[in-house]
Amino acid sequence: MLGWAVLRPFGLPEAVVAVPAAGLAVATGAISPDHALHEIERLAPVVGFLAAVLVLAHFCEVEGLFRACGAWLARRAGGRPGRLLTAVFALASAVTAVLSLDATVVLLTPVVLATAARAGVRPRPHLYACAHLSNTASLLLPVSNLTNLLAFTASGLSFTRFAALMALPWLVAIGAEYLVFRRFFARDLAMAPTAQEAVRAPERPVFALVTVACTLAGFVVASALGLEPAWAAAAGALVLAARACVRRQATSSTVVRASAPAFLAFVLALGVVVRAVVDNGLADALGQVLPDGSGLVALLGIAALAAVLANLINNLPAILALLPLAAPSGPGAVLAVLLGVNIGPNLTYAGSLATLLWRRIVRQHGHRVDVREFTRLGLLAVPSALIAAVAALWVSLRVVGV
Repeated sequence: MLGWAVLRPFGLPEAVVAVPAAGLAVATGAISPDHALHEIERLAPVVGFLAAVLVLAHFCEVEGLFRACGAWLARRAGGRPGRLLTAVFALASAVTAVLSLDATVVLLTPVVLATAARAGVRPRPHLYACAHLSNTASLLLPVSNLTNLLAFTASGLSFTRFAALMALPWLVAIGAEYLVFRRFFARDLAMAPTAQEAVRAPERPVFALVTVACTLAGFVVASALGLEPAWAAAAGALVLAARACVRRQATSSTVVRASAPAFLAFVLALGVVVRAVVDNGLADALGQVLPDGSGLVALLGIAALAAVLANLINNLPAILALLPLAAPSGPGAVLAVLLGVNIGPNLTYAGSLATLLWRRIVRQHGHRVDVREFTRLGLLAVPSALIAAVAALWVSLRVVGV
């Protein structure tokens, strides 16, 4: 399943292999039909939320939000590569946190590439920033990443408490990444820009911004009322989709395609297969090496194990396998797993589906990514960001509490 997701032969979706694989797991008795159905029911609210966020992000693009972001980047940079990198870090972190990592990978990366070309600067630092921040900057909110949604459900925390605990690790991890990037790409950032193109300021996407702000407020209200955050996400997506349909910028089929139904089926099927693997020996193996408790050393060990596992089997299966084992140790252990599976994938391409998608998009726009350079950058950024973020989480747990 993961090999197919990485290679995507003939451009076919991940579900082409994932759904039959889940059926095979049930047919061979690796997992019972009742257990498989229970796993699908457990993941259904998370997958529904993911669908709503994907639709929300798509129609934010239709409203011109990302064109406005590109214009802001160009004006903020003023033709200076270092300032452009700072602006990309700020914007990509905000987009990832609010609209999910998929928005950064799919919608913001082409904007950053075009902005770098107009500014006449080398695109490498800024493209790599989109890849790294789609993972690292997705730590802040339960809505920022599919892994966050799973951890949020397992932690038992409220929306606001989750954000409060992850705010400091989020800032510290992004700061560590930024320092590594400034050093690693020092030569690219010191290059004088070539001829620059004038950038026209687009209309401000006020409606999209207000809708996103109201959706974020809806997450907080839904959490306080004990409702699934998917309802708030669905409301925001419905507002933007309805506006686009009324203005004849979209149809009902456009909304369905924006929700990526094949990918949603892949996530559900992957959950069934991972549950079968966990039940047939992986849980016992991981249980022997996973540290207990929420002390600093234990949190570091949990996060390190999660990061290694994410690069071995991808971060989504990794968190599905680790959460049931970490949950009895409390929210701190669950959030440490999340740090590992969100920051760790910046080490290799296979660590995150978002990174694989980013590589595909970069290639579609005529740029090659050197796997050796990607790995060298990851070897510097991942340990520094992960250790700093775990230490920040340990502080947050003691200051904010659970």
